[in-house]
Amino acid sequence: MNPYYRDYADFLGERFEGKVQKLPVDAGFTCPNRDGTLGHGGCVYCNNRSFSPLEGKGKSIREQLEEGKRFFSRKYPAMKYLAYFQSHTNTYGPADKALALYREALETDDVVGLIIATRPDCMPDSLLGELAEINRRTPVIVEYGAESSHDPTLRRINRCHLWQDTVYAVRRTAAAGIPVGLHLIMGLPGETEKMMLTTVDRVSELPVDTVKFHQLQVVRGTRLAADIAAGRESVETMTVERYIDLCCKIIKHLRSDISIERFVSQSPGDMLISPRWGLKSGEFVERLHSRLSQI
Repeated sequence: MNPYYRDYADFLGERFEGKVQKLPVDAGFTCPNRDGTLGHGGCVYCNNRSFSPLEGKGKSIREQLEEGKRFFSRKYPAMKYLAYFQSHTNTYGPADKALALYREALETDDVVGLIIATRPDCMPDSLLGELAEINRRTPVIVEYGAESSHDPTLRRINRCHLWQDTVYAVRRTAAAGIPVGLHLIMGLPGETEKMMLTTVDRVSELPVDTVKFHQLQVVRGTRLAADIAAGRESVETMTVERYIDLCCKIIKHLRSDISIERFVSQSPGDMLISPRWGLKSGEFVERLHSRLSQI
């Protein structure tokens, strides 16, 4: 058991027997700040390939899951799987289309649950009700991309939603009996350490079960990269030690029963501009734990 904070393994261990592995799938969704409904171009930092480089490319949900299962089953024959609808906004569009894709995932052998990543302004009551019904039989987890609790930041990064949308979505989802995760980015343009920690404090006031943190990454092919290169925008490039210091403070501010899934993300090397730490996630966590042991 992690002595420093509640980790994601604790959260999963309470809900599933044995070892479970997330399998990302690309269901072909888009986002309302990409298709013109709310905006164009998506979030300024987002190149979707940077966190899901192996997109579905026309493969069905079942085909993607079977491919992922083959990779893991060689080493872990008894493994069970969670279908992770990761790319873009996976509740955006007709509810019957989304539900058909979720059911296809759950009909795949050894898939024992769903994780659905989406935006807080894209969870209609009708779909939430259907997910609550599925959750009564098979575990469902909803992850909302909150990124920040500060509306000026959300406008600056072209999220096209506000913090109150996150508050409303989290409370509705928790009231429906579905575990809720939030995704937060540390180091967004214009944000001070105090602002970041205020976001953590605000998250701790909500019925949140899990949280993902990661450092802001400047990735090729994004509006943020272009704006920095042109001198229109600037961000702090954190060193590893600076970010470890911040993570220690985040842990202190976060409500102790919230599970932390991760602190860092790692974009492919050929896409990442900064920060280039040269550390894998596990190596970062080891260094973080070493620092925490000294506090």
